[in-house]
Amino acid sequence: MAAVAYYLLVYPLSLLPLRVIYLLSDALYVLLLTVFPYRRKVVDNNLRRSFPDKTEKEIKAIRRKFYRHFADLLAESIKNLSVSKDELLKRIKVSNPEIMKGLHAKDKSVLLVSGHYNNWEWVITSLNLLFPHQAVGIGMPLSQKFWDEKVNKQRGRFGMVITHAKEVHTVFNNLSAKCIATLILSDQSPGDTNRSYWMNFLHQQTAVIFGCEQLAHQYNHAVVFYHLKKVKRGYYEMTLQTITENPETCEWGEITEAHTHLLEKVIREEPAYWLWSHKRWKRELPKDLQALRSEQKRKFEERFKRNL
Repeated sequence: MAAVAYYLLVYPLSLLPLRVIYLLSDALYVLLLTVFPYRRKVVDNNLRRSFPDKTEKEIKAIRRKFYRHFADLLAESIKNLSVSKDELLKRIKVSNPEIMKGLHAKDKSVLLVSGHYNNWEWVITSLNLLFPHQAVGIGMPLSQKFWDEKVNKQRGRFGMVITHAKEVHTVFNNLSAKCIATLILSDQSPGDTNRSYWMNFLHQQTAVIFGCEQLAHQYNHAVVFYHLKKVKRGYYEMTLQTITENPETCEWGEITEAHTHLLEKVIREEPAYWLWSHKRWKRELPKDLQALRSEQKRKFEERFKRNL
């Protein structure tokens, strides 16, 4: 059934001009507001907890704008299955590419970190075209094998190496002779709260995946945050901000705090473009958080030979 849907509906639809696909997005937006309010309770709960000072009218306005963007995101994700290189590069620009060019000139590999904000699918697909580094994408497999294979094939058709999180060390070792840029979307809810970094994020104690910081220290990769701004419908601009070129100089938690606070700033400025339908705060706070943090720091210092 998945194959039938892909070959007879989804892929042929992706061949249409984006302006035509947006007509379906317009219809979907109305349905999301009325007939099929996708994860409405999750969206509302996330917004109210993240913006306790906003009125219900303001929350409603953000929700409506989120559903508008979400409908467009689905349309753009469909187009992503067949979008040409030239069209993709017209629709996503980098305001300060010299940051990545400079790091590449120093033969410095990079962890490019952000969150599920604006169109991350186009970032994945275009990354190997935007920068001189070999692009690498880390992710979890989709539940349906057919869709996982098709989506990842399309994501990697311009040269990005797609890898499962469990295989990242193998991929890094295989690409050790190359200068790589690894895309990390760090705002997913982690599977293990005891291995997560806990911090305040959008007015809530939040478990943050520690993988970016750990990889930075283990492989001595620079860490760069990117902000993808929506210029207008179907067009985006990426701005880069270096967090560190030398992770060995950073203390435990410093990198994670930095990229999470940068994402928080972006969300506060234009909240509608974050993925509010994701159950971001489903993990419970550990009973003895202070003890957990102390133990995490001890292990970090021990592993990376840092002084307490």
